[in-house]
Amino acid sequence: MAITEQHSRRRRGKHPHGEPNPSSIDRLSDLPDSVLTHILSFLPTNLSVRTSILGQRWRFLWAYVPNLEFLHENQEIINRVMLLRRVQTVNIFRLHFYLDYSAYQLETWLTFAVIRGVQKLDLSLEYEDTISGLPGCLFTCETLVDLSLYYCGLIPASGAVCLPRLKILRLISVQYEADESLPHLLSGCPGLEDLEIRFESDMVCCNVSSPTVKRLVLDFIYEGCGGRSDRLEIDNTPALEYLEINNCSSEHIKCGVLNSLIKAEIGFYNDEKKQDYYLYSRTVLEFFDRLRNVECLKLDLSCGPDIMDSVLSAWTTMFCNLTKLELHADCRFLSKFLANADNLETLIFTEHWEEIEGWTEPREQVPTCLLSNLRIIKIVNIQGRKDELEAIRYFLRNSKVLERMKISYSRRLFSSNKEINMLKKISTFERGSTACQVAFVPYCWWST
Repeated sequence: MAITEQHSRRRRGKHPHGEPNPSSIDRLSDLPDSVLTHILSFLPTNLSVRTSILGQRWRFLWAYVPNLEFLHENQEIINRVMLLRRVQTVNIFRLHFYLDYSAYQLETWLTFAVIRGVQKLDLSLEYEDTISGLPGCLFTCETLVDLSLYYCGLIPASGAVCLPRLKILRLISVQYEADESLPHLLSGCPGLEDLEIRFESDMVCCNVSSPTVKRLVLDFIYEGCGGRSDRLEIDNTPALEYLEINNCSSEHIKCGVLNSLIKAEIGFYNDEKKQDYYLYSRTVLEFFDRLRNVECLKLDLSCGPDIMDSVLSAWTTMFCNLTKLELHADCRFLSKFLANADNLETLIFTEHWEEIEGWTEPREQVPTCLLSNLRIIKIVNIQGRKDELEAIRYFLRNSKVLERMKISYSRRLFSSNKEINMLKKISTFERGSTACQVAFVPYCWWST
């Protein structure tokens, strides 16, 4: 039904001389209905409905809003709103429901959105006895562009999947019928570009394959909370530009070629169940090889298992495009990256809190990046140890184009003689760059 553009007459207060009183003019109601419904579309549906009390003209405007957003409403309200709607399209359908419901009721709600051409669907079902399956219509909606599923149902391992327009998919703490469920779902999304998955259930093998995906986020939950995967396979992702993996504890990691990758953020977690540390060390470094084309890399090995010296010493991967590195690891990795990233411009380094071995000055020639490209260095949360000061001395002496070094130090050193002596000592270190400025700040984990 078309929205009428006729405006009802409104009484307005006037000045004594007959002029309208500016403070009493209802400028909002002067706007066309199409503009008002667009404004209402940014509100949750319950607030949109409440505007019906503003006046006769507002009584049914909410019924023409193309978006439906139900945040913890009861079933009766949801059903009544759907019954009274006067527009035959649904652009956005958001349902966050925490009460008990039937499979029939859920299918009715989702079918309502699907047959009206929903483009963005956000479903969160937090009731702990959630039904085991999701309606089939959800996986064959040809208009869906953006789909987010939170804490709901099972992703099936079989059945029809046809989501030809889907570009964004978020699977947050959902359940999977089998390890084949995820590859089966992705196979029906030929245009997918953005995939985010938070695992809460264990899998033997997590396989991600999508030739069109550009952004991939995999978040594994800590051991004891589910979310383990013995094998992680990222295969056939030639378009991938951004990769984020958090709390990965997989013993076997297999990754295809990532020639399009620009930025990666990787974090490993030690589940203390590794059977073969030599094999695991090789697997991790082979995975790092696939990151060789990145321009920005954030690598957190602070909670991961130790990589064996015998394997790391043979690692020679060159990171020719790397310009920014944020590294939380032991100094062995720092030395490797300095030697193999000639174009590095920005370095943020946090030493492993259980340092395997402290900094030792490279015996080979000074890394190319220090001589020609490295301009910004941030060293995070130093404790004032001798090896830390030697690393700082080395950087200041050999970084020929360094513009700024920021050093954050442990708060336990704050306002102590050790802090004063440490800062004075660093201030006297030789600097290879006359333009270099050194800043000292107490460590704050939220500002690093």
